[in-house]
Amino acid sequence: MKAVLLINHGGPEMLRYGEAPDPIAGPGEVVVDIHAASVNAADYKVRLGGGRYSLSRFPHILGRDFSGVVSTLGAGVTDFTVGDAVFGVTDQGIEGAYAEKIAIKAAIIAKKPDRLSHAEAAALGLTSLTALTAIEDTAHLKAGQTIMIQGGAGGVAGFAVQLCKHLRATVITTASASNHPYVRSLGADQVIDYNAQDFTAIGSICDVVFDTVGGSVRAGCYAVLKPGGKLVWIAPAPEGYHPSRTDVETLRPNVIRDRAHLERMLALLDADAVWPPTIVRYRLADAAEAHLVSEARHLQGKLVLEVQ
Repeated sequence: MKAVLLINHGGPEMLRYGEAPDPIAGPGEVVVDIHAASVNAADYKVRLGGGRYSLSRFPHILGRDFSGVVSTLGAGVTDFTVGDAVFGVTDQGIEGAYAEKIAIKAAIIAKKPDRLSHAEAAALGLTSLTALTAIEDTAHLKAGQTIMIQGGAGGVAGFAVQLCKHLRATVITTASASNHPYVRSLGADQVIDYNAQDFTAIGSICDVVFDTVGGSVRAGCYAVLKPGGKLVWIAPAPEGYHPSRTDVETLRPNVIRDRAHLERMLALLDADAVWPPTIVRYRLADAAEAHLVSEARHLQGKLVLEVQ
C-alpha cells in the first residue's frame, strides 16, 4: 500500500510518500481502506520527537483518525460487513492512518452515516472524542455556567464551542481577529482577540477553562477562574510550571477511544447541536505541506488528507 513514512524525527522533509506492507486483520480487527485521514497537532509533535513523543523505530506511519470502507474482517468480527463505511480513532499509543489501509479493533470504530463525507467523518473523530471527554466527562459543565475556551477556531476547541452552547453554557473564547466570524458562527458568546487584548481583563468569572493552547497562556487561564473552578487542559504548560492557585482544580482528560463516544457525537449531529468544522483538504502525498500549516498553529477547523 501507499503510505506517508516518517523516516526520522525532524522537519516535514522527514515525511516520505512511499510503499509500506499491507496490514492484516487480527482476531477482532478489521482492515479499512482509508478514504480520508485527519491531521492533528500531535502528529507534528511526534514528527519532531522529544519527551513522550520520541520514537525508537522507523519508518513510522503517523495519523490517528480516519474514515473509509471495511475491506477485510478478522476472526470473530460480526458487527461489520465488507463494504461498510466506517470511521474511528486508533487506540492510545497506536498510529497509522496516513496510509491507504489500516488494521484496527472493530470495537472502537463506528459506522459512518451517509450525511457525513469521509473527510468530515475523519475531521470529527479525535476532535469529538477529546471535546466530549473534556467538557462532559471531566469538567462536567452544566447549564448556566461560564466557560472560556482557549483557541476557539481549532478543531477540538471549535467542537467544544458547539457542545458547550448545546449544554446551555455561556462561552467565551480566544481567537485571532480573522477567525472571529467563524467562532461566532459556532455559537461563541464573546470572542477575545488574543493578539490585541489581554483575556485576563474579564476577571475571575469562569467556572471552567478549557485550554487547547498551553504554553505561556496557562498562567492567564488561572486568572479568569472563580474559586472552586476547573481548568481542563490538553496542551501542556511550560516545563516546570506550577499552578498559581490552590482553590481550583487542574484536570487532564483521559481521552478513551471507543464506539460509545463516537456514537455520542453522532447523536449530537443528528440533533443539529454540532456540525463538521471547516476543512482544508490535501492529498496524502502532500502530508508534509499540511504539517507546515498545522505546526504554524493558526488554522481554522481541520486539515484532512484525502487518500482515495
